[in-house]
Amino acid sequence: QLHSYIIKSGFGSNVFVSAAMVRFYRGTESLVDAYKVLVEIPQPSVISWNTLISGFVQSGKFRKALGLFLELERSVVCANAYSFTAALGACGKLSLLQLGRSIHAKIVKNGLECGNVVENCLVDMYGKCGSVEEAIWVFDDMIDRDIISWNSAIAAYVNRNSAEEGLEFFRKMHVMDMQMDLFTFSIILSGVASLAALTWGVMIHCCTVKHGLNSSIVVGSALIDMYSKCGLMKDAESIFQSLPKKNLVTWNAMISGYVQNGNSTKVIQLFEQLKILKDLKPDEVSFLNVLAACSNNEMSQKAMCYFESMVKDYGIEPSVEHCCTMIRLMGQRGEVWRAVRMTHELGFGSIGVVWRTLLGACGTCRDLKVAKIAAAKLIELEGDDDYVYVMLANIFACYGKWGDVNVVRKLMREKGVRKEVGCSW
Repeated sequence: QLHSYIIKSGFGSNVFVSAAMVRFYRGTESLVDAYKVLVEIPQPSVISWNTLISGFVQSGKFRKALGLFLELERSVVCANAYSFTAALGACGKLSLLQLGRSIHAKIVKNGLECGNVVENCLVDMYGKCGSVEEAIWVFDDMIDRDIISWNSAIAAYVNRNSAEEGLEFFRKMHVMDMQMDLFTFSIILSGVASLAALTWGVMIHCCTVKHGLNSSIVVGSALIDMYSKCGLMKDAESIFQSLPKKNLVTWNAMISGYVQNGNSTKVIQLFEQLKILKDLKPDEVSFLNVLAACSNNEMSQKAMCYFESMVKDYGIEPSVEHCCTMIRLMGQRGEVWRAVRMTHELGFGSIGVVWRTLLGACGTCRDLKVAKIAAAKLIELEGDDDYVYVMLANIFACYGKWGDVNVVRKLMREKGVRKEVGCSW
């Protein structure tokens, strides 16, 4: 009503009033209305543009944020450092490396490259896009580095499976007596967990105690994950029990730890405890873990019940990972035909990894009819792959159809498809 009154009164063209209206709608998360106000403003200020762009970023609508940023670039208004940092954040979330590089070039052209905030966003963006070299190049070129700079550089390494280099950065921070926060420890513990490097993990645990951060939810969850992946479930349990506060990430880390170490009974016990908590409820990660636990323990019927509950009781839309887990379960039960129907019902008929999983499930239950369907679909989506032909040949061999085995092998030779050489640790 106030908006209508302002428009009727002729104040809608006032830059300050319009900017305040954009901020108001963003504050109420009515981003569509905020955009309508923006386009009504004769000459919106960069503050109005930035308010809406950052609103889209914070609400997870990264493509809309970038679309609005490109509109700003085409307008007569000049983008500022805040505009660029919001756009870089969106590029990082979407892994749009080329667009991120273009924005970087624009920043240099506008003389904003020395801004500490902008440079931190560049390190973060390049890291999330997988270009670790460019992330470290920006980091090395920085004059003033803060804790965010170091955290972003370490995360760039850790998130791209280069945890050893991340550990070297962490060591440099320690030697230089740099300030560390809970995110520093959370990031590096994630790297340690990926390596199952227990010695480093224990040392970093000691550092968290020294800094008084070991009881925080963020660090505590990372410690649980690290000890779980190192196989020390007693230590993980001890930390879980000692944390004064736990969030859903903490619960999921503990449940996931039991899954990784094959303790399906503990998974289900902890999941059932999570379900009755007042302030928390299971999410898609929680259900993925419990479904995996049921498959490990061949409790397929219980998994079916959990899957139905996830959709009906919690309103969680199944992901590709949920679908693949259920396909494996159905393969154990010899019901891959149900898996085909579920794949189409969930709208995953064009996802290659789903058909790959289905083909593997056919190998488990030796269902030749569905295997042919899955193989044809997989070749259609991903082209010739040694996995498809090898799986088909194996299933044909199980039925003693040696003629068909020879046909498959002949096809492989004609198409130049070679079986990948086996290897082991």
